[in-house]
Amino acid sequence: MSNATAEEDDIRVDIPMSDDQLKRNMRPILHKPYGSMDLVSVKAPAKHGSHSKDSNWWVVLNLAFQSIGIVYGDLGTSPLYVYPSIFSNGIKHRDDILGALSLVFYTLTFLPLVKYVFVVLRANDNGEGGTFALYSLICRYARVSLIPSQQAEDREVSNYKLELPSKRLKLASVLKSSLQKSQFAKIFLLLVTMLGTSMVIGDSIFTPSISVLSAVAGVKEVTSALTDDMIAGISVVILIFLFMIQRFGTHRVSYTFAPVLCVWFVLIGGIGFYNIIKHDKTVLKAINPMYIVEYFIRNKKDAWISLGGVVLCTTGAEALFADLGHFSVRAIQVSMCSMVYPALILAYTGQSSYLRQYPDEVSDAFYKSVPGPLYWPMFVVSILAAAIASQAMISGTFSIVHQSLSLGCFPPVKVVYTSANHEGQVYIPAINYILMLACIGVTAGFKSTVKIGNAYGTAVVFVMTLTSSLLVLVMIMIWKTNIFLIILYILTIGFVELLYLSSVLYKFTSGGYLPLAFSAVLMIIMYVWNDVYRRKYHYELDHKISPARLKEISANKNMSRIPGLAMFYSELVHGIPPIFEHYVSNVPALHSIIVFVSMKSLHINKVPPEERYFFRRVEPRELFAFQCVVRYGYKDVREVAFEETLVTRLKEFIQEEILLQNQMLSTIGNNAEKGTEPEGEIVERNNDVANAKQVEEEIMQQEIEQLQKEWEEAGIVHMIGESEVIAKKEANIMKRIVINHVYNLLKRNVRQREKVFDIPHKRILKVGMTYQL
Repeated sequence: MSNATAEEDDIRVDIPMSDDQLKRNMRPILHKPYGSMDLVSVKAPAKHGSHSKDSNWWVVLNLAFQSIGIVYGDLGTSPLYVYPSIFSNGIKHRDDILGALSLVFYTLTFLPLVKYVFVVLRANDNGEGGTFALYSLICRYARVSLIPSQQAEDREVSNYKLELPSKRLKLASVLKSSLQKSQFAKIFLLLVTMLGTSMVIGDSIFTPSISVLSAVAGVKEVTSALTDDMIAGISVVILIFLFMIQRFGTHRVSYTFAPVLCVWFVLIGGIGFYNIIKHDKTVLKAINPMYIVEYFIRNKKDAWISLGGVVLCTTGAEALFADLGHFSVRAIQVSMCSMVYPALILAYTGQSSYLRQYPDEVSDAFYKSVPGPLYWPMFVVSILAAAIASQAMISGTFSIVHQSLSLGCFPPVKVVYTSANHEGQVYIPAINYILMLACIGVTAGFKSTVKIGNAYGTAVVFVMTLTSSLLVLVMIMIWKTNIFLIILYILTIGFVELLYLSSVLYKFTSGGYLPLAFSAVLMIIMYVWNDVYRRKYHYELDHKISPARLKEISANKNMSRIPGLAMFYSELVHGIPPIFEHYVSNVPALHSIIVFVSMKSLHINKVPPEERYFFRRVEPRELFAFQCVVRYGYKDVREVAFEETLVTRLKEFIQEEILLQNQMLSTIGNNAEKGTEPEGEIVERNNDVANAKQVEEEIMQQEIEQLQKEWEEAGIVHMIGESEVIAKKEANIMKRIVINHVYNLLKRNVRQREKVFDIPHKRILKVGMTYQL
């Protein structure tokens, strides 16, 4: 069934009608209850009085301070390992240091500062950032989602609307139309998003490994007795401890992050300034980009290969965008420009100044350039900063997986909410242990920051390039940016990123393969799960129960009604799912009240609670059945008191339903008075209207009382499908492998549906279903 056909099944009751239409529809309204086509969105009272995060400068400065501890850990600790990665074979010419410094300066300026802080942050989704935020923006504007669960009412959610600055470009509509018509483009866009997500998750493996290993390696400055194996062992112990404390949540220690990293930035900036004054002030001339040209002329291929080390100065830049939801655009801009960027520039310049005097010490440039009295304080702070950088990436991975779960792009796993005050803080045990094992493997296997840097650079540059690709689509379709500015962005930022990408791919066999292999495995898992998820939705859509069949079930005298309220869970939002047909075919009894519940994720970060529940009555009325679509954003947390909330909203729906019916009846009465009918007919019609109102109000009161009684006395039974998914006999071999083996292997090793919904086991009834896809 197409999207258009599916949407035609849902017709709102507030469509304006002429007087003649109202008169023709009068008798059906008086004698016929709301049918299965009538949709009503139940809105709870909205909460007012909230203020924007950028409403005043005090709030901005407070958020800017907090962001230093969460956003910049990875970017801030990059001076630990950048120069050893650039000059992995030593410094061959003294002026190569100036070329490397110039490359670092312009890379930091163009990518983290210009691209992310001043361009990418604008492409936020109601304050949320990251790969899924960009994908959600594009899906909302161009309707490129592969699941046909869109409803016209979704666009009425307050957070759903997009502010379009201009409509001046024809290119935007052409691109939008092309994306909507092309199935290949939709799948490709989803794959790009999954690849970007996989690479960000890969970052959370390499960030702890390289940061902790670089920080611990500083102990070699005071003792030569420690070998590389011993340093790797100490790093592994720290990593295990770091992952073990994740279950307690970051909120218990996060208030210490910002002060520690502030001290870190003050120290690296201050030491950098000291080294510039003491060793070689002429390094400041590296601001001249001609030193980059001379560096490439001198070193040729080696200079191009060294770009894989230069790009490590941007590690964590994606976190500026991914962690935007915790802060604000203005706060991150303030913290980056006032503290982080100046401190990093001073740190790299100071190291360059030191290396101009001592080029042979490049393999440990960071600690060698620290003045003697500050060594131990710097060592302690660097360990803490590395742990904070790791913590930020690990927490970010939990958040990304949570978003993927919401959009059906990841197998169900247990999600623990670690803070009662901050709903975005989550802990996912399975992902935590997988990351821990991967980090231990990388650290113990490579034992060298240079080798880990090769792998790390690949993940960093891939994420940046994919973000730029999605950003260009946003620029064209949503922002409608001038085409010359788009071309300028591609020729500058895009060219630089592709140049770095070519360099890191050259190191494929030296560790660059690792993030690609990891991302490939993760992408296969995500795509297979999402593909079967979509196929199951289409199966339910094609096998939904017809209105005629519902009337048969309601009129069946052999079908007894038992006390209580039954909830049938399904992904389907258009029509009644086949699980109901399977149930009534095997069990000749129905509960007094039936609710078909669909949990639906929208391509927005949050759905306001007052706009979350969407009801319709299922005809015939005697069935006493409703369909409820519960809409969530990809950052939303499901309510603890879900049953209570749903019953409350259902009672509100019944009241609103009768209110709308009475309003229509009043309109009919008023139109009759204005007409040319005899006065006797007008009086009779008005009496009919008044009687109909009274009947409807009595029915409403009876239904609400029955709903409350059934809920309190008999309770709720949750009907969940126990699905068996198999490929059709005529399916090709690839489809049979994907569905029969890969998907079912994943399904056997993930959380069951009732655990995801957190439903008490004693109130669950599983209904077996076989999906032939």
